[in-house]
Amino acid sequence: MLSPEEIAHLARLARIALTPQESAALLRELNGILAMVQEMAGVDTSRVEPMSHPQTGGLRLREDVVSEVDARERFQPLAPSLEDGLYLVPRVIE
Repeated sequence: MLSPEEIAHLARLARIALTPQESAALLRELNGILAMVQEMAGVDTSRVEPMSHPQTGGLRLREDVVSEVDARERFQPLAPSLEDGLYLVPRVIE
């Protein structure tokens, strides 16, 4: 478990200012998390087979079909700059 001094040290390393109330609340929260991790470490997993990936099921994919109408002729006249039917945008990387 963490001590108040360790919380102050962590806050100093993270360059954050904590009030005494925030420090006490953070101490309770972090100690609660560490207690939960310690409890989980005590669980017997000797008969649990390792998984290669946590999501072993397949992905549900939708059909690849066109769902929008082609509105290019309607939108291109609104564009500030076009060339050969392509939208021109300002260069952002030199």
